[in-house]
Amino acid sequence: MGRQQKGFSLIELLIVVAIILIIAAIAIPNLMRSRMAANEASAVATERTINTSEVVYSSTYGVGFSANLVNLGPNGTTCTTTTIPTSTASCLVDGVLGKDPATKSGYVLTYAAGAATGGVVPSYSVSGVPQAVGSSGQRGFFTDQSAVIRANTSGTATASDSPI
Repeated sequence: MGRQQKGFSLIELLIVVAIILIIAAIAIPNLMRSRMAANEASAVATERTINTSEVVYSSTYGVGFSANLVNLGPNGTTCTTTTIPTSTASCLVDGVLGKDPATKSGYVLTYAAGAATGGVVPSYSVSGVPQAVGSSGQRGFFTDQSAVIRANTSGTATASDSPI
């Protein structure tokens, strides 16, 4: 009397593994595109946050725009409801953005202030560049005191690129 075998044969297991690999080959590129799109959306939102913070900074302190991103952040202080913000630690952005350059969601954000005249900073610009073009993001972003965010598919945007 022959005994019955329980379980899967080697061929059946190989077919299942092959099917899983085919599904993974289809899903991984879509996952990478989704991650890049999320990083790009985060970079745009970050530049919007910086623009809003600059308007608040300018109207609060009356010295034009901030000289750097560090002044917009906590700058070594702890921002609480009892903290009194200053022009060098305004607590308008968190500690992640309060660095120059700031790195967030696969993008490096570099801040440049215009030349101060009479203690007033008349302009600023922020450039967001993917850490790895094609991996962490495809487009670069740029904004300045006009609060218009511009994009370029080469990875580096300037003031002459198309607004988004």
